[in-house]
Amino acid sequence: MDKINLLALNADEVKGFLTRFGEPAFRANQLLDWIWRKNADSFTEMSNLPLVLRRQLADVAVIGILKLLRTQESKDGTVKLLFALQDGQTVETVILPYDIGNSVCLSTQVGCKMGCAFCASGMPGFIRNLAQEEIMEQLLFARRIEQARGRRVKNVVLMGSGEPLDNWDEVLAFLQAVNDPQRLGMSLRHITLSTAGLIPKILELAAKKLPLNLAVSLHAADNDLRSRLLPVNKKYPVEELVAACDQYTAVTGRRVTYEYILLDNINDRPEHARRLTELLRGRLCHVNLIPLNPVAELPYRPSPPGRVKTFATVLEEAGLNVTVRRRLGSDIAAACGQLRNLFCGDPNEG
Repeated sequence: MDKINLLALNADEVKGFLTRFGEPAFRANQLLDWIWRKNADSFTEMSNLPLVLRRQLADVAVIGILKLLRTQESKDGTVKLLFALQDGQTVETVILPYDIGNSVCLSTQVGCKMGCAFCASGMPGFIRNLAQEEIMEQLLFARRIEQARGRRVKNVVLMGSGEPLDNWDEVLAFLQAVNDPQRLGMSLRHITLSTAGLIPKILELAAKKLPLNLAVSLHAADNDLRSRLLPVNKKYPVEELVAACDQYTAVTGRRVTYEYILLDNINDRPEHARRLTELLRGRLCHVNLIPLNPVAELPYRPSPPGRVKTFATVLEEAGLNVTVRRRLGSDIAAACGQLRNLFCGDPNEG
């Protein structure tokens, strides 16, 4: 019989699960504390639970099912984790180093349906959605690693493999677990969800009024070019997308971040910057410029530094808030757009 994954249960379900053992109600709170506060990954370390109960739990339940296959660390401190899932599929998670507290980049699907022209994650095609507990275990595993290194996880980004809004139910369940004070108890203000622009789901997300950071992969301000780079634009064009983002801002009060990957001689000229300013001027938003992280099999190359600076200047002079994302983990294929369950260098490393 398959064991019950306790990460898939909410607090009430954990309490109901424990009633079968005839234990007092406070045992459930102890169990929840070990899993979600003390980051335990085995029952043996739960020292304030009776030994008999720990053995009973081990017979019928688990705390997660991911198996860490490999760890690789970049020269800049970025850490990439490769996990095996129960069905033999694999998925990647990235820990990103920042002075104010590290971020963890989580995958929400195995593969991706979006087919963005410059992204490695969709190259294998779409395989399946991740369950909310599979998404959560990536975060708990990363938190355990960081705690062992004397560091803490401050922010979470749903920007790994997959389109989060295409895995709607499981991602919402994950967000509930993140925010639940009896589970992770983390403010959603520290969570960023990145989407290629699934308009109906953006509007549904807005209606929930979650204090969540929304990042939208824009990459072009006109429909012809954006449709070439992001096929989803053929269904959800630019004008409708930014209108949906305006609705998100109006309902939640949260500004939207527009991500713009700069591709050499494709979307990085001053005229492209001017089109972007025309599209976004006056909106409550932030523009995150991302020089492309190359993928060997794809024809695109990053914009040279001078052109990145010029592009940013055009936006700034038009009054837009702009940052140029620091490149992290590109030497181990862990940077934005590079995830595809591929490890670089010595296969025995990590």
